[in-house]
Amino acid sequence: YRDLTVDDIPAGLRLCRMAGWNQLAADWELFLRLSPRGCRAAVQDRKVVGTVTTVNYENRFAWVGMVLVDPETRGQGVGTRLLQEAISILRGLPSIRLDATPQGHPVYERLGFKDEYELCRMQLAETLAAGLPRGSAAISPSSLSQSEGLSIRPMRAEDLAAVAEADRRIFGADRLEILRWALEQSPEYAWIAAGPAGLEGYCFGRHGFNFDQIGPVHSPRELVSQRLVTASLSSVKPGTRVIVDPLLHSPTWLDWLQKTGFVHQRPFTRMALGENRHPGLPSEMWTMFGPEFG
Repeated sequence: YRDLTVDDIPAGLRLCRMAGWNQLAADWELFLRLSPRGCRAAVQDRKVVGTVTTVNYENRFAWVGMVLVDPETRGQGVGTRLLQEAISILRGLPSIRLDATPQGHPVYERLGFKDEYELCRMQLAETLAAGLPRGSAAISPSSLSQSEGLSIRPMRAEDLAAVAEADRRIFGADRLEILRWALEQSPEYAWIAAGPAGLEGYCFGRHGFNFDQIGPVHSPRELVSQRLVTASLSSVKPGTRVIVDPLLHSPTWLDWLQKTGFVHQRPFTRMALGENRHPGLPSEMWTMFGPEFG
């Protein structure tokens, strides 16, 4: 077990493809830039057979992700050891958090992680052949900017300071560098909503190997979040598959996603080890950035 390095990115991508995961080389590069000494590799016969990544958010809490194990090495305790390596790296922080699949949930429970709340992954039932999906077809970004007193427009670099300030309050810690990365990598999915009182909400997105993902989407109002997702979907290229990772706190939100064309793919459970003193505002979170980032 040793530090993961930039030279290991091809090995990480190999494990992603074997597991059917969505990450690209740019994601691994970001993990290593955010936490150059906080990502670990399991090596057997000079071959990387497992990975884990960590992201420290202002020493308020840390996120664990990318727990991948080569299928040929499963059943040997590699995944559990990688998690223990991550916990050791993050020792002293008040809380360590992650998003668990049903398969991983018992492993995390045995290590002391406790449930926080539920979320899930949803996928557009079909790729977008052209324009917006059903349920949103009557709404375009131009009409949105004139409706409900909202201005919905593409995010610009100069918006990031205000967006990051709002995101720190909602998410629970600063992640300006990650949001800047998302805007630079996938500007077509980054939108903001402004009203008479100022910033009403924002969304980002990113490209992936299997899907493009929309999220995070944050706003005090569900309606604004619907409008932001619709605007983001208007930028999806034909033939692209799309996913979102919504919270389950609003039945009407899930109903709207289903009417828009999203179908349930799998559940996640947000879990924490230690006391989460900075939970943010889950009621204003509508979709997440992804299980590896929170």
